Amino acid sequence: MMRYIKLVNFEINRFSKIYLSLLLITLVSQFVGVIIGTKNYLDGAKETMSVEKLTEAAYVTNYNGIDFTQITNSLWFLGPIALSAVALIFYIFLIWYRDWFGKNTFIYRLLMLPTSRLSIYLSKATAIFLMVLGLIALQIIILPMENALFNSYVPESLLNTEMSTFSIVKMNSVLNLVIPSTFTQFLLSYGIGLMVMSILFTAIMFERSFRIKGIILGLVYCGIAAALFLAPVFVMASENFYFYPNELLGILIALGIIVTGLSIWLGSWLLKNHVTV
Repeated sequence: MMRYIKLVNFEINRFSKIYLSLLLITLVSQFVGVIIGTKNYLDGAKETMSVEKLTEAAYVTNYNGIDFTQITNSLWFLGPIALSAVALIFYIFLIWYRDWFGKNTFIYRLLMLPTSRLSIYLSKATAIFLMVLGLIALQIIILPMENALFNSYVPESLLNTEMSTFSIVKMNSVLNLVIPSTFTQFLLSYGIGLMVMSILFTAIMFERSFRIKGIILGLVYCGIAAALFLAPVFVMASENFYFYPNELLGILIALGIIVTGLSIWLGSWLLKNHVTV
């Protein structure tokens, strides 16, 4: 267990500079977006009221007020979330391939450690998952602060309504995906994420084991895994079958666990028996 924890810590440290940069970009970009977006709206509102000789009440009647959802839909706000997601998806591949193609082909030393290769596999997956949770935690922490900053800038007469953090998340599809509002939604969002990561890890192990043939095998495996998980959806497309929402959810969770477990077992088996130093 201690070796596994050390491996997780090691993998996180290797990505720490880029990861901290993602956290900083998210923090700065979203707060700047709140300030700039609010200022632009207020400047536009003041100009319109001046030109059309409107009171604040008349302006809100004619043009509607502003709420925080208009800020969360901006590039300043959603851009760093997308950047972080792309970076972590890219890192799913980088976390393996840099060990082979780095200066010192570190994979040789890594695979010769006196520990189970399954620990190496799981440590890389755990490191990525922990970094995902860290980004989510940052967003949960700063979102109320951003909302409070927004409310302090905008006159109450121009606000549509003061929104709670829960309402902001519910009304933005991206935030609702990133910050699940229910345990069921959490299982679906991040359970599927873990499943996809395990499938990609296994596809990488196929490529590392069999090279060119492995690419084909990896793609085939991805297709089979996706088809297995989505089988209930395909079945429901038939006129002869129907699942109630709770039944469909239960089946998808069960299949997700099966696909994830199968991917981890197969990936670790390939790492142990076919990936050599």
